[in-house]
Amino acid sequence: MRIRKGDRVQVMSGKDRGKTGEVMRAMPAENKVLVSGVNIAKRHTRAVRATMQGGIIDKDMPLPVSAVAIICSKDGPTRVRYEFDADGNKRRVCAKCGETL
Repeated sequence: MRIRKGDRVQVMSGKDRGKTGEVMRAMPAENKVLVSGVNIAKRHTRAVRATMQGGIIDKDMPLPVSAVAIICSKDGPTRVRYEFDADGNKRRVCAKCGETL
């Protein structure tokens, strides 16, 4: 999976198409990402104790990683490619312009 926690991504398909946000959590085993402010569901909760209040809570739900694209500072949404630098270190690179992400 080429998208990590902390990346700025744009949703490419679905009901939230065009929205951008930061990846809060990456789940490589499930091929899903949790993006802040995107794919929000209403969760109805019951008051369990006297101190905990019940009501409707907005909850971020995971998206398939194939539905999001990382945002390059120059080109906007793009794919990610891997390259090795002169020292032999692997780095993520924008597929359009070649800039390090």
